[in-house]
Order: sequence, then C-alpha cells, then structure tokens
Amino acid sequence: MISTSLSPAVWAGLILTPMTIAGGQILFKISSGRMGEANLAGFTRLITDPVFIVAVSIYALATFMWVYVLRSVPLSFAYSFNALTFVIVPILSALLLGEVLTIRNFIGAALIISGLLVVTS
Repeated sequence: MISTSLSPAVWAGLILTPMTIAGGQILFKISSGRMGEANLAGFTRLITDPVFIVAVSIYALATFMWVYVLRSVPLSFAYSFNALTFVIVPILSALLLGEVLTIRNFIGAALIISGLLVVTS
C-alpha cells in the first residue's frame, strides 16, 4: 500500500502542492481585475503587476514541490491530490474575495474528499 510507506516530506508535498496552487489561483484572480482590457496594454500591465509575478512564482514553487513528490509516488496516486484545489479554491475565494459558497460547493467538496480517501486507503 502506497500511503502507509510515504515519508512525512512526501505527504507534505502532496498536501502543500494543491494548497500552493490554490493560493496562486487567488492571486491570479486578483491580478486579472487589475489587468484592464485584453489587449497589448492590458497584457503588459498584467506581466508587470507584482501580484501576478508573485502568483507565477508561487506556481513555480508548486512545480518544484510536485516534481519532488513524483520522485516517490506513482503519478496516478499523486495526481488525485490535485483535486484538493477544487476544495481549497472555493474556500479561499469565499474568505478572501467575498465569493458565495453554495450547498453544491459543500457536496462537491465532500465527494472529492471521499474520493481521495478511497484512493489513499
């Protein structure tokens, strides 16, 4: 069984990678509002926006963590943890951006977490 033989560092990577990606998504959403029009000026403003630069940097960090994780576990096992972003992003969106969560969000999160428990058992 894969899950019982993993080191704490690999478990941390499996959990922290989707958390990091979720944080990056929030920053991408914030920077999208600062971009303006979808034209050359808007894209120039976007790529020079400090929030966007931090978001891209966070994604780079997540990529390095992900590569570390993949050294130790099969992709089919590790990739299921990326589903946690579908749980974390709505929560962060509600807390940080004022977006509204619905019962569908909660049901979906419960199904995702249940599926992850099946994969890791």
